[in-house]
Amino acid sequence: MNRNNLLAHLALATAIILAAAFIGQVRRWRNEWKPVRVVREVGELELNPVAAKGAEVLVRFKPGTTLDYIKSIVATHHDRFEDEIEAVDGLTAVEDEDGLDADTVVNEYLKVPGVEYAEPNMQITLDDPRSSNSFTYGSGSGGSMVSYPMNLPDDPMFGSQWSLQNTGQNGGKDGADISAVNAWDTTRGSESIVVAVLDSGVDYTHQDLVENMWHRPAEVAEYSDRELGTIDDINGFNAVDNLRDPMDDNGHGTHCAGIIGAEGGNGFGISGVNWHVKIMPLKFMNAFGQGTTKDAIEAINYVIDRKKDGVNVRVISASWGSTSKSKALGDAIKRAGEEGILFVAAAGNSSENSDRRPHYPAGYDLPNVISVAATDRNDQLATFSNYGAKTVHIAAPGRDILSTWLNGTFREASGTSMATPEVSGVAALVLALEPDMTVAKLRERLLTSVDKLPALEGKVSSGGRINASKAVGEN
Repeated sequence: MNRNNLLAHLALATAIILAAAFIGQVRRWRNEWKPVRVVREVGELELNPVAAKGAEVLVRFKPGTTLDYIKSIVATHHDRFEDEIEAVDGLTAVEDEDGLDADTVVNEYLKVPGVEYAEPNMQITLDDPRSSNSFTYGSGSGGSMVSYPMNLPDDPMFGSQWSLQNTGQNGGKDGADISAVNAWDTTRGSESIVVAVLDSGVDYTHQDLVENMWHRPAEVAEYSDRELGTIDDINGFNAVDNLRDPMDDNGHGTHCAGIIGAEGGNGFGISGVNWHVKIMPLKFMNAFGQGTTKDAIEAINYVIDRKKDGVNVRVISASWGSTSKSKALGDAIKRAGEEGILFVAAAGNSSENSDRRPHYPAGYDLPNVISVAATDRNDQLATFSNYGAKTVHIAAPGRDILSTWLNGTFREASGTSMATPEVSGVAALVLALEPDMTVAKLRERLLTSVDKLPALEGKVSSGGRINASKAVGEN
């Protein structure tokens, strides 16, 4: 072969190789880049298949299936065994390494003997709550000292917290609140009660939260997971990247945490429903408000592990949801209930009847789940709130709720996302008085301790808005 022919053949071969590489890359792009539809509602979430390097699926094998068998099945499919969800027997997370889409991988596993179910890992996208006010409060802007009654906090912004004490401020209705002030005559909470906030993390350095943040006790060992390794969970759990730091970089989780337990009576900022409580940050959403069902499940798995190790976690507060149902998420929440943990969830913000179009995780028919709708400062169902005479259980204030935000700031936000921690907070108040109360009794107490409202008749199963005073027995 002469030199010219040799060069021509080399050029042709190179072109073929480059073309093949380009086609392969296009296929990978198609697998990796999938559109995600976001619902533009207040605090609303939408579930969509995760756009990842490899399709992730959640597979549950029948109880009793050995881990060795599960791993051999995963290896046979040329997939990567990501994580075993220890709290749910047989539940595993698997990542495809063949470039297949999630539905194809799911169908492959459904054909395997011993598989109970398989489903795609779904992406959760959170919209930042609408804010009508965002401002910073510092030690020099509180004004002169004011004398407060003994059961009122001296926090300078308390007068704007209509959900705790509604005097008719800003066009509200006198008494259209959760009766927190009367409840505080009986209890202001307890540092022995731990409430886990399953969200975007929590700014645990916020001045109005720092004293009420949970930290792993010295007598409790670091969190250890066979696949994830050992994690120094001194401040909580971060399922986004399985690191030790659950710091909030979105704001949503911090807002929810402040409603539950911003320190009351410290002369700064606001008061939570609990003046004293311990808040455990569970970060499963990133700075953009995006997470996955797998990460939410891993965070719940973490809570169950800590509960078994002696941490008194009694409530998980979940201000997110979707109309997409995950069997795996439902199984994880059920296991939390079996460990004595109440799961309080947002009913959703689509102004829809959840009896007809269920919203999850609030829609799971489980004995430890409470679904929460939102009311406004006039005791009306908030216009954005979902409702349902059978599947939504209770309402709480959820419009223009002032709470903590990132970098030492405070913000008003609206959504069932805000109503949910009001109920979680009242649950913690009840547990402060009766720490050994079962989940069933706690749920019953909350749902029967309501103010019946005409606006909620036929809209929520209890027919009413939460009343903290009734819940703690102070009528």
